[in-house]
Amino acid sequence: MTAQGVWVNGGGEGPPGMFLVDGLLVVVGAVVSLLPEAVAEPFQYAFMQRALLAAVVVGAVCGVLSCFVILKRWALLGDAISHAVLPGVAVAYLLGWPFFIGAFLTGALTSVGIGLLERRTRLKADAAMGLMFTAAFALGVVIISQIATSTHLLHVLFGNVLGVGAEALLLILAAGAVAVGAVLFFYKELFAYTFDEVQAQSLGFNTTVIHYGLILLLTLTIVASLETVGIILVVAMLITPGATAYMITDHLPRMILLAAFFGAASGVLGLYLAFHYNVASGGTMVLVATAFFLLALVFSPRHGLLGRWFPRGATH
Repeated sequence: MTAQGVWVNGGGEGPPGMFLVDGLLVVVGAVVSLLPEAVAEPFQYAFMQRALLAAVVVGAVCGVLSCFVILKRWALLGDAISHAVLPGVAVAYLLGWPFFIGAFLTGALTSVGIGLLERRTRLKADAAMGLMFTAAFALGVVIISQIATSTHLLHVLFGNVLGVGAEALLLILAAGAVAVGAVLFFYKELFAYTFDEVQAQSLGFNTTVIHYGLILLLTLTIVASLETVGIILVVAMLITPGATAYMITDHLPRMILLAAFFGAASGVLGLYLAFHYNVASGGTMVLVATAFFLLALVFSPRHGLLGRWFPRGATH
């Protein structure tokens, strides 16, 4: 049993698709064996290989979706959804369900509630988000305080990638495949909606469906990332890689690829540093992602601070 409750079982054959996890872990082990000994040393252990695979997938998927979060100015929405899943985790724990079911349901309901408040009342989007996520988060804290120890709450809030089990890893892979597959399949619709919602409507796209579909993808990704970086820190992983890529390029496909790279690299380097310095893995991943952003902020050829301070062709 994990800190989230009942997700990792204690025996049996496991759910269908576990052979995929085993196969990917074999690939990870083969890649690790090719690395220099000093670099590969932490990843010789099975739990570190599971953590490495989880960090790469979560980082890359969060990076892909962070592009749309940045371009749509949905940073507060990601924060709202991530906090709103907490009562779902608590209720799932009470009922003996896998935590992702409760988390996804409450995240989706909160997203719908935000939309209803924004469209049916005088409240603006930021007020609706703030109202919903603070209420949901407070409810989750109250429930968890009555049914679990502080350790459970800390793992849900801040993640524990080193404790990711095989079944949780399968959830991460499945959620990542759905999210990336949806972005690829509906790229044209997402592109139109992201840059000009009115134009998207004129082209015949149902922007309401696209809006809530994108929110559900964010919710799914947040839920899948809980064990890796936790509720609080997943917000940073849904913002920082996209913001870093945004500083480097104005081309959306290139931005998506760069954000996925920065997200995955943040996961790998953060995990490596967390192991060596015995610090929180989720927080370290976010700090690495922030370091990438600061480098892009300073050195980006087109939008970096150095480019503004010392433009090309400037004379002294």
